[in-house]
Amino acid sequence: MSIEGECPAIDAQRAKAGFWYSEDVAPGLKCSMVLKDMLHSTSSEYQKIDVIETYFGRTLITDGKTQSAQFDEYVYHESLVHPALLKSALLVKENGAKPRSVFIGGGGELATAREVLRHPSVERVVMVDLDEKVIEVCKEYLPTWGGSAVASNPRMELIIGDAFAYLMNTTEKFDVVIMDISDPIEAGPGVMLYTQEFYAHAKTLLNSPNGVFVTQAGVADSVPPEHAMDREQDTACFGPIKNTLGTVFDCVVPYTVNIPSFGSDWGFVMAFNSQERSGKLTSEEKQQLIMAWTDVPTGTIDNLIERRITHIKASDSESDDALKFYDGISHRRMFALTKPLRKVLKADERIMTKANPIFMY
Repeated sequence: MSIEGECPAIDAQRAKAGFWYSEDVAPGLKCSMVLKDMLHSTSSEYQKIDVIETYFGRTLITDGKTQSAQFDEYVYHESLVHPALLKSALLVKENGAKPRSVFIGGGGELATAREVLRHPSVERVVMVDLDEKVIEVCKEYLPTWGGSAVASNPRMELIIGDAFAYLMNTTEKFDVVIMDISDPIEAGPGVMLYTQEFYAHAKTLLNSPNGVFVTQAGVADSVPPEHAMDREQDTACFGPIKNTLGTVFDCVVPYTVNIPSFGSDWGFVMAFNSQERSGKLTSEEKQQLIMAWTDVPTGTIDNLIERRITHIKASDSESDDALKFYDGISHRRMFALTKPLRKVLKADERIMTKANPIFMY
């Protein structure tokens, strides 16, 4: 069938391909690609789970949203994990001793845990994910994400349960808390894990002086909300997550990476406290601490990676680099936000609370 305005070559290519996968990225914006194969489709108690083959290789989809794709999952997972763990190491004066304990909320693909376990200093990883079926599907269909080798690692404790309930009830403290959870969508299970009340409690679970909190933070869109929206509520959450963490922690550092399979740049937010004067810093002092991390020399990051991160080759054809994406140069790019994005974040003053949640598109 021809679509008006398209050239015959495009129509012929589409007819040959057969089926396309299309996903909403933002209000008024879709990302479409050839659906090469449907490998698995099921539903759990919490969500629909699909594994498909697309332009980006094998791809995990939950409730119609891409969670991980074969050709760029390492970009997301390295970016979520390694800056936080290396920052935790730099917050202590004794070299090489920490971080030792890490909590992961979510992370059902097991790739977040895979990256954490690259750090020999880490002695204990507690991962709490709500959906056991996602984990089992990923073990079977996405084994290179981590699979059974990660789940059965002796340093790893895998708990099927509610990450929010677990953290609200545990007395254990951690050097790093990583939130690799579902986006805050309406009626979704992850909404409470983005609130001011939760962040305040999470801060009490971090060891001092090297505690670091990091969360994925959704689309990092520099398109002004008044232009992008086709409904009344602004559904961008990157700014509100940054703002909300800023009401709890001394230092809050937003950063972004491009995830092609997500159809956009993706946001993350790291938070930590001053070692000596927590809660008493001026704005200038906070900015100095933040810039000491964002502007760290590229060689310093490369040396930290070389000394602190173990590379486990999946095949003989892999390079000898410890990581595929994160290095000193990538670090500088991740934390250097564009001028349009900085403008959007500055204009967004919303804070996420239990009484006033914000739901992502």
